[in-house]
Amino acid sequence: MKNFIKDLEDKLKKNIQLSKIEIIDNTHLHRTHKYFKKGKYHISLIITSEELRLLNKISAHKKIMKVLSVEIKNKIHALEIKIK
Repeated sequence: MKNFIKDLEDKLKKNIQLSKIEIIDNTHLHRTHKYFKKGKYHISLIITSEELRLLNKISAHKKIMKVLSVEIKNKIHALEIKIK
């Protein structure tokens, strides 16, 4: 899991200008949900980025989702994004 979080962080830093990033794994909070799938993660991103703040919210979220598209298809079930 730590490698997955580190890989997400590295990928986001490589593709978006970030001042700060915090990635939180909330998977353990969702284990009892009806559609929970083992091996799929519930991730919360808290990103400080002037680049993203200059975009409207939808465009900023689309940019992040494009960078993480492979991970979203294969390993991320839910992604919460907060931009500061």
